[in-house]
Amino acid sequence: MSAKWEKTGKTTGELTFNISQDELKLGLDQAFKRVKPNLRVPGFRKGHVSRVIFDQYYGEEALYEDALNLVLPNAYDAAVKEAGIAAVGQPQIMPEAMDKGKDWTMKATVSVEPEVKLGDYKGIEVPKQSTRVYAKDVDAELEKRRNQNAELVLKDGEAAKGDTVTIDYAGTVDGKAFDGGSAKNYALELGSGSFIPGFEDQLIGHKASDDVDVVVTFPKDYGAKDLAGKEAHFATTVHEVKSKELPKLDDEFAKDVDDSVETLADLKDKIKEDLKSKKAEAADAAIQEAAIKVAVKNATIDEIPEPMIKEDVDTQLNQYLGNMQRQGIDPKTYYKLTNTNEAQLRNQFTTDAAERVKTNLVLEAIAKAEKLTATEAELKTEIKNLASEYNMDEKVVRNTLTDDMLSHDITVRKAMDLVTGSVKQVAKAKLEEDEK
Repeated sequence: MSAKWEKTGKTTGELTFNISQDELKLGLDQAFKRVKPNLRVPGFRKGHVSRVIFDQYYGEEALYEDALNLVLPNAYDAAVKEAGIAAVGQPQIMPEAMDKGKDWTMKATVSVEPEVKLGDYKGIEVPKQSTRVYAKDVDAELEKRRNQNAELVLKDGEAAKGDTVTIDYAGTVDGKAFDGGSAKNYALELGSGSFIPGFEDQLIGHKASDDVDVVVTFPKDYGAKDLAGKEAHFATTVHEVKSKELPKLDDEFAKDVDDSVETLADLKDKIKEDLKSKKAEAADAAIQEAAIKVAVKNATIDEIPEPMIKEDVDTQLNQYLGNMQRQGIDPKTYYKLTNTNEAQLRNQFTTDAAERVKTNLVLEAIAKAEKLTATEAELKTEIKNLASEYNMDEKVVRNTLTDDMLSHDITVRKAMDLVTGSVKQVAKAKLEEDEK
């Protein structure tokens, strides 16, 4: 094959390549085998026509379209490899010559990955991250656990913020009931923000047996368009008012919430260590995100081809819906629950698609510049981890993903580690001063 690549733009060009007679012969033979069972030629039984008779009766040219569809994918891939280009998306391929007995010539209009010129990606300065845990952090976590283990006790008095009321309610808009606008014996914590803004506030100060006409206005961006921005009346009856009774902070409380400790002091120590670990993880993630963001900013990248944006959005969409599926929520149910559709979800992922593509391109360029590779042991570990994460057999993962796909993910992570491993943490004030 003799492939010729000619750029017509920063990320577009024309790829001219040939399909050899040997490839075409195989394609024509396969095409004939596909149509043979349904062939009808006078004097022959259906499906019993020889290739020679077919060519005499229909002409070899009748197989050209099917043969081209069969051989074109492999021929195009080989041409891309020979030309040494990083093609993206689907090419537009037109035949230039399909003469009988000669090699066929194809011309493809192709989008390619943009050129990346790396800037500084080592020794990047990022804001210093604190991993210190203060006493107030431990106290806040203890208070959170007290609230989680609080008991609700009947209150003979007016409902206050933080209390839980049991209510019946029936909502109407313009005097008409609407779907999801009523419930019986609903337990609502006042101040939780789980209802329409203003609803919970209007129940504060009321007692059991009170009837309350709650009047609220649905937000303009409310999911149900027929209710958005409209005033609603909820005929509400308060059945019970309950307040939280917080457990005493002592050794017994400590043992109740964590059976691995014996005293409240032990629980505080454990909480402190857990918070330290979480802060360290959050700091590492923040440092990595900041460093890579700077590395991408320092790089020069040509315009991103639209096929790369689309491919990224497709990937994000499939991964997101796949995660929902693993939680038992199919796409149709998800869209119904969130009152959205695929187009809206695509728009969400499109917002940051260009930045995600740029980040991946820069990390790939760093991996190439640093000659980062994936070892056989790392490939095996990657397969094992993926099998565990998605609850799949390792052989299925192995057959689904190519070495190139697995190596790409490994080397990109190595590039991320390389960038992060050389960062310099500096005070935020210094960074702001340097940027002036």
